[in-house]
Amino acid sequence: MTTPWGEYELARFPADPKDRLRAWDASDAYLLGHLAEEGVPLSGAVVVVGDRWGALVTALAAHRPYQVTDSFLGQEATRANLARAGAEPGTVRLLTTQDPPPERVDVLLVRVPKSLALLEDQLLRLAPAVHAGTVVIGTGMVKEIHTSTLQLFERILGPTRTSLARQKARLIFCTPDPSPERPANPWPYTYRLPEGIGPASGRTVVNHAGVFCADRLDIGTRFFLQHLPAGPGAGRVVDLGCGNGVVGTAMALADPGAEVLFVDESFQAVASAEATYKANGVPGHAEFRVGDGLAGVAPGSADLVLNNPPFHSHQATTDAAAWRMFTGARRALRPGGELWVIGNRHLGYHVKLRRLFGNSELVASDRKFVVLRAVKGR
Repeated sequence: MTTPWGEYELARFPADPKDRLRAWDASDAYLLGHLAEEGVPLSGAVVVVGDRWGALVTALAAHRPYQVTDSFLGQEATRANLARAGAEPGTVRLLTTQDPPPERVDVLLVRVPKSLALLEDQLLRLAPAVHAGTVVIGTGMVKEIHTSTLQLFERILGPTRTSLARQKARLIFCTPDPSPERPANPWPYTYRLPEGIGPASGRTVVNHAGVFCADRLDIGTRFFLQHLPAGPGAGRVVDLGCGNGVVGTAMALADPGAEVLFVDESFQAVASAEATYKANGVPGHAEFRVGDGLAGVAPGSADLVLNNPPFHSHQATTDAAAWRMFTGARRALRPGGELWVIGNRHLGYHVKLRRLFGNSELVASDRKFVVLRAVKGR
């Protein structure tokens, strides 16, 4: 990536030489170019929100910015890209969306996320630190910036306008008004599950902003809940890509003797899973971990892995995450252990499972979804 501050070799995380997706896009370049062209002062507290793979903070590292991210993978990519650029450790202060925000923000740079709810939550959390002199600039591809995006900036921070498009990217300029009455932060959001979905029927779900289907039970998870493994003796269960944790919580309710590990690469998701689990007073032992899938789980230590893999990486459609999750599950399972997967019928996960496990059984299906079971050989 070529910027006014130099050229940088950037990669996503985990680095994959076969991955053709870049770790930056035109919106990152547009924002960095604008900062240099307009001579935006960067000597104060610079806060970068939603920097997907660390491109922005790597270019601005000399100004010691804060990075606020919901993504463990994005944070690891940032560390690797900073090291690649020769930045000293600690130059960029890495925060998660669950950490207390900085007390003062002089320059706020926002990479518009896919989730409008996550944007709302982060702007509301940062608003008390913004003052009348704060420079606020958002950036994103044209297809990512909608009228609702601009309205959110305006409602929370102050008058907002957009730039002309450049290489299908656009900037958002917001003039902070420190005096308006800001809305209360509606996140996290709590609701009750419907009846008829197994052991989780009528139970409480807690969702932090940005978690998939934050205000209701999505139809895929509902179908999965109706077809989970039955009976006691599940042993060590992993809710892989746990989201709000409703699947792992359902297993713990059905089998109080089970040990459940909730893992996701989203800090918001793992916080949601822990809140959901605790809200239901579930007996037994649970662990909550933010990480790169099952990379930190000991081989042969799991009896059952439950997985609803994502097939999007930001705006890109890809099966890379599913493939890595399935591979990690096979490594983490003991001989005879099982991986249960739900997915859209058209994704063809049964083909991948047969390649990895040598088997794939159809547990249940409807017009849109399939639940598949694969067993690790002994």
